Order: sequence, then structure tokens, then C-alpha cells
Amino acid sequence: MPIKVLPPEVTSKIAAGEVIERPASVVKELIENSLDAGANEINIEVNNGGVSYLRVSDNGCGLSAAEAEIAIKRHATSKITGLKDLEHINTLGFRGEALPSIASVAEVELLTRDPGSSAGSYLRIENGRTTVREKKSRPQGTTVTVRRLFQNFPARLKFLKSAATESGHIAALVSQFALAYPEVRFELVSDDRTTLSTSGDAELRSAVSVIYGLDIARKMLEVEGINNLLYIQGLASPPSVQRSSRSYLSFFVNRRYVRNSILAKAVETAYEGLLMTGRHPLAVINIAIPPEEVDVNVHPTKLEVKFRNNNDVFTSIVKTLRDTLAKSPLPSARPDLEEASARPLWEPHATEVPPLRTLGQLSSSYILAEGEEGLYLIDQHAAHERILFEKILARRKAGQPDVQGMLEPLSLELTPVQIQSLTGCTGLLSELGFTIEPFGGNTCLVRAVPSALSGAALADTILEILDALGIEKEPSKRDVKAAQLIACHGAIKAGQKLDAGEQTELIRQLAGTAQPRTCPHGRPTMLHLSSQQLKREFGRTQ
Repeated sequence: MPIKVLPPEVTSKIAAGEVIERPASVVKELIENSLDAGANEINIEVNNGGVSYLRVSDNGCGLSAAEAEIAIKRHATSKITGLKDLEHINTLGFRGEALPSIASVAEVELLTRDPGSSAGSYLRIENGRTTVREKKSRPQGTTVTVRRLFQNFPARLKFLKSAATESGHIAALVSQFALAYPEVRFELVSDDRTTLSTSGDAELRSAVSVIYGLDIARKMLEVEGINNLLYIQGLASPPSVQRSSRSYLSFFVNRRYVRNSILAKAVETAYEGLLMTGRHPLAVINIAIPPEEVDVNVHPTKLEVKFRNNNDVFTSIVKTLRDTLAKSPLPSARPDLEEASARPLWEPHATEVPPLRTLGQLSSSYILAEGEEGLYLIDQHAAHERILFEKILARRKAGQPDVQGMLEPLSLELTPVQIQSLTGCTGLLSELGFTIEPFGGNTCLVRAVPSALSGAALADTILEILDALGIEKEPSKRDVKAAQLIACHGAIKAGQKLDAGEQTELIRQLAGTAQPRTCPHGRPTMLHLSSQQLKREFGRTQ
């Protein structure tokens, strides 16, 4: 086929397809324009998942009649004036594609009024062309109504999901804007039912209470950190509040909602050892960073960003969240009588271990202890895992691993993958207390191991560690992975009897750890039954 220039009606739809993926994309572009216009009230109405009808109204600065005519033209924008502005993007809707892109795939009505106009300007756009121009009454601000989305774009229309699914995407999107702009009052009405309404009181916790519920909002921890590159602010959940998916992580870069694997990974790293495998925290994190340090123009819908220095951003978030978690211990689990019926009987204990008196063992696996606040049940294996894990990493950091030499070397046959792990991690293994030497072919000799592993099934343990190091692609996490396995294999086992002195000493050492509440894998080390709960269960509530 010969090369030719595509007609405008085709290129406009191609451009629209990059920006407008579904009804939620339309809502996103229009809300961003409202926020850039300084609105503090934004109302969104949708019917049939936004395909048949959607409307976004605001009380922003509005447009004059002349500006309204320009706004529907392709590449029209008030956000940038030249190439240099692209390196300092401080607005949301800078691409200048929203209205013309929407108008090329739907019927659009624009009603807007700026402070200097006596009446509002109304435009109706069909098939990308203005068919009606007139004056209408309207307070200052802008209303954009979109009907029959993708009416002339059947390829996109057939890939949309059900109305309920599309409405769900819109609700999720508006929720993110509400979290990013708590000073703005958002209202979402879907099929004549109000599904979201925020107060606009500028309190992030208030917005979180609308999105996630009042109970979670009360428990969230204040997050704040600053360095010479960025300012981090927001809310994050304590380890006791967790979810089974990462969908409760919200990130905003200069108040723009974004998806970025570096940010998600940083949050997960900060919570390592505090949550069980497969569990995730809740977080609402806003990062203020100089515009030149971040590229927001890497994706047509502006959902993805790239940082100039990923490592600095990653490290800053991890440190800020870890400081937050360390400085904000959970309150003791003491539900009041009104709430007690909805709470589980056993509660994970707070961050610190109180003074305890041991009472004995249960099933040779759990230590029973008494404290001022009631009864405590300690998992002896999980507790000892935590103790060994922190000792191993501390000794590695100090360059003083606790080593147990072998009376006779242990010979091991390794797989090719395990050989690669050994070759790539020889230094780390040595710092942890291993001395492992090649012995020809696939054989190696183990001459020393960490003291924690004395008595453990050494061959299986070492092979498991090499397998884990081979799977772990992030070098910064390999020491933690290895220390977890050493601690797990070296810890006191369930079913092992301990005398009173050993029970007391285990609790004493657990109290001296940095994170006594969980084992290195995130499982709880202890459960707590408060005195008040005991009274309630025995009917002694007076």
C-alpha cells in the first residue's frame, strides 16, 4: 500500500484512543481540568457506567466565550507555552487533548462562565464539530456533559465491560482524586444514587474515612519525611490493619495519582517482617518533588511516571515509613464493652512486650504468661525466630558473625542453579557465618555454619538457602531472605519442652528485639487476652 497522510477524522480517533480508553478516562480528564481551574467542589454524574451519559460540574474559574471556542480545538491548552515548560509540569491536564479527544468519540456539551462574563457560554459538539453556540445562565465554573461515548468507535465500545464494572472504575478513580485533594468536595452520583461524597475539609483522614471507613481512618498513622530531594506526606496503616491485595496503596506525585512499581515496592519493603506473606498494608502517600526530577509525560493517560533517581525515591520512602512504624506503637488491645462483641477474643499484642511472669507451657509449643493487662500466649518457635533473625543481621552488620566450625567438612552436591547462587553470594554467606568451598564438579565442602544452625538438618537447610538466594533477584533482599531461613531452621521447634528458666529467658530476649510482635515472616509471636475481656467472658462486667 502506498504511504499517505490520514484524514483528520481518522487521526482524531487514533489520538482519542490513546487518551480515552473507557468512561473513567473521560471522568479523569475532566476532573483534572476542574482541579487545574481551581475548583473546590466537583460533582460527577454517570448513567449506564458512563457510556450513555456522564457529566462533570465544577465551581472553578471557568472560561470566557472566546476561550471556550479554543478549548475544543486540538492541542489547545493554558498549561504550557513552550518546550521549557515540559520540564516543569505543575498542572494535571497539560496535554491539551481532553476536550477534542472526547468530542471526537462522543457528543459533548460545554457550559462555562468566567468571572468577567455576564452569562455562560454553551457549545454542543457532534462528530468533532460545533453545532450549537448560545448563551446560557450559569454560576462561575464549568459543566461538561458527554453522551453516547464511542458512538462512532465500535471497536472500542465492544471491549467495554458491563455497566457495573465501568461504574466501578469510575468510583475507584474518583476515590483516588478524593484522597489526593481532601480540600475539594467530591460527589459522585451513579444511576441516580450517591456513591461517594466527601466533606472537602482538607483533612486526609476525613477522606480516608469516606473511602475505607471510619475505623480504618482512626487507626492510620501519620507519615511525614523530608530530605533535599522530596517531601513525603500521608497516612499508612499499622501492621494490624492489612489486606490481601495491593489495591489499597495510593500514590500521588505532586498530587497526581500515579502507578509506579518503585513506589509500591518501597512500601512493601518498609513492612517486611511485619506482615504475613500475601498480606499488604494500606497507604496514601503524596510525594512532592521538583518537576524536573520526574517525567509525567511517559504515558498518554498520565498514569505512569519515571523518576530521574529511582534509588533516592525508594530509599526515602522506606526510611520514612520505617520511622513511622517504629515511632508509633499500637495501643494495647483493650476493646471497650460496647465494641467487644464485634472484636475477636484473642488480640495481637502491641509493639512492646510488657513485664511478664511465666505460667507454663501449652502443648509444648506455647508459653503462657501473666502481665498487668491480662494473659499472654507466646508462640515459642515464632518468638525464637525473631530473636535469632535480629541477632544474625546485627552480627553481620557488625562484621562479627557467630560461627560454629565443623569437626568434619560436610560434602554437598549442588545443582547448576545452586552453584550460581553460591558463586554470586559467597561474600554474603561468609558474612552470615558460612564457610563453603568448591570441591570439584558440582561438589562443595561446608566447613563452618552460623551457630544458630547447630543441631539443624544442615544439608537441607543450606540447599534451601541457596535455592532462595537464586530466586531472589533483588540483591538488597538476599541477606534478609537468608537470615529468615537460618532463624527458621535454627529456632526452637513446636513440641519442644522448655523448663521455667528457658521460658523466662525466651520472653526476656524477645522483649529486647526491635519487632517483638511478629516473626521474620510476619506471623504473630504472641496473642493477648486482656483483663477486661476476661471479665466480659466470665460475665463480670460490673
